Amino acid sequence: MTGRILVVEDDLLNRLFYHDVLEQEGFDLRQVSDGALVLDEVALFKPDLITMDMQLPNISGLRLIRQLQKDKATCHIPILAITAFAGPQEEKRIRSAGACGYLAKPVTVKQLLEAVSACIEPDGGTED
Repeated sequence: MTGRILVVEDDLLNRLFYHDVLEQEGFDLRQVSDGALVLDEVALFKPDLITMDMQLPNISGLRLIRQLQKDKATCHIPILAITAFAGPQEEKRIRSAGACGYLAKPVTVKQLLEAVSACIEPDGGTED
């Protein structure tokens, strides 16, 4: 797999874990730890996917998903939500906001790679 992924996570250990796993798969990565910085970084980096923590400083991940989905310049970017607050209602809210995938923490390497693959290649990887 290749592409550009913006890792949005305020916990340093989680951020490093996601970064290391995805970098080994060949992705070009950037990291953001504060919700207030996400929109600017998306505009600069132009990611193919965003992994989004839900509990962030300043702006929640859920609010950011909604903002990104409403903007014509960013609505095409798939967002993989990753949260410690797991449950069917939470997943429903997050998916309704526009997330392509949902993972409950703690996340394994296999779960992360499968979810990233499903968001980037939702049709099974067929490309033009």
